[in-house]
Amino acid sequence: MENLVGRKTEIRILTDALATPYAELIAVYGRRRVGKTHLIRTVYEKNIVFEFTGANSVDFATQLENFSLTAQTAFRLNLAVPMAMPQNWLQAFRLLINLLEAYPPTGKQVIFLDEFPWLDNKKSGFLAAFDHFWNNWASKQRNLVVVICGSAASWMIRNIVRNKGGLHNRITQRIRLEPFTLHETSLFLKNNHINLTPYDILQLYMVTGGIPHYLKNIRTGESTTQIIDRLCFTKDGILQNEFKDLYPALFGKADKHIAVIRCLGNKLSGLTRNEILEICQFKSGGTVSKILDELEQSNFITGYSPFGKTTKETVFKLTDEYSLFFLKFIENSKATGAGTWQSKSTGQSWISWCGFAFENICLKHVLQIKKALGISGIYTEQSVWRYSPKAGETGVQIDLLIDRQDNCINLCELKFYKTEFTLDKNMTDNLETKRQVFTEKTGTKKTIFITLISTFGAKQNEYYLQSIQNQFSMKILFEPL
Repeated sequence: MENLVGRKTEIRILTDALATPYAELIAVYGRRRVGKTHLIRTVYEKNIVFEFTGANSVDFATQLENFSLTAQTAFRLNLAVPMAMPQNWLQAFRLLINLLEAYPPTGKQVIFLDEFPWLDNKKSGFLAAFDHFWNNWASKQRNLVVVICGSAASWMIRNIVRNKGGLHNRITQRIRLEPFTLHETSLFLKNNHINLTPYDILQLYMVTGGIPHYLKNIRTGESTTQIIDRLCFTKDGILQNEFKDLYPALFGKADKHIAVIRCLGNKLSGLTRNEILEICQFKSGGTVSKILDELEQSNFITGYSPFGKTTKETVFKLTDEYSLFFLKFIENSKATGAGTWQSKSTGQSWISWCGFAFENICLKHVLQIKKALGISGIYTEQSVWRYSPKAGETGVQIDLLIDRQDNCINLCELKFYKTEFTLDKNMTDNLETKRQVFTEKTGTKKTIFITLISTFGAKQNEYYLQSIQNQFSMKILFEPL
């Protein structure tokens, strides 16, 4: 497994399944391009006896034919008379059972069904047939691991993990594969002989979001500017048109999903469910709730319950870095071709946008922040907080709150800056206002620590000493857990 970076927990789950004395049914899901197939193939390289991948937008008969031909190839059948084509999925799984029983295993076998949701054509009966296959045969085979995998995370959760029928509680393990952290991204690039500074990697992360498929297209010897230029602004760049394929591949009729993504892309500080409902002009509240759940399960958006509020007041933010970057810089770019990003990256628009992108990255790396604070063993809840002022009042936006069980709260100020950050009087006054408004409006009695996280740290001048209790540079975000 030398070509796998990170994924320690996931690798352990998969390898442990080979050692159990009973059948295993493992569900693996996560957004497109996150590396699910590569993980499974690499860990189970010597154990897979049958692998089949569903095809998108292919009819029922073609899926069955592909399944049958794949089975013949997998079991090396050179038949003088072609095998009878299964007429339905029950017959297809019966064919697979017959082949598995004809070739008794010497160790634990793995059946890998990739892009599982795409096999469930309308009225195909696929899911019912798989249910029958697992419950009536596969679950009784102590030497068998069945892995089902899909990029449509919402479908996997709704139809497999939360299944109310024959597959209810049948999943023995589930893996939700997420994008690389900054630490894993750094390791991945080094393994590919890409040598960049943490600051450069941070900027690349703002564009790629730690998606392995995007990262593997980075070439050695290129600067960050050159990389972004080639991937995003040349006609053959893999991220030039990725947005157009990304959501339809996951959600089928994705118009409303894309509408929510665009809506959140226009409001980087986030929106509540009711605000999204109003802006997108959806008629059904149930529709928007379903879409938000599907987007969140697929790691495109993140919901944060504001401090002291109920889940009904959850603020949703677009946190998929590529989607954010596409909507802001790629989609309406009049300039394309080599040198495009060299020009854009020096503008104020990019500098300002980096601040929002840095906030998102910090929110995704709260465990690393807790480690730096020395509170990894303390139960915490993280959230964002904002106060919309009434007449004569001051509004407040807090990037990140870490509410601790030891009667303390870390109020985190997140600053993306090209050099060492220097606090001045206005900044100090602003931080004190945030502390006061937060304390007054929430009524908290907990101790408030102001924590500054910036790219290159902060100078310890008189203003720093007045207001900051903890400060860290971006290096803490690259720490392993």
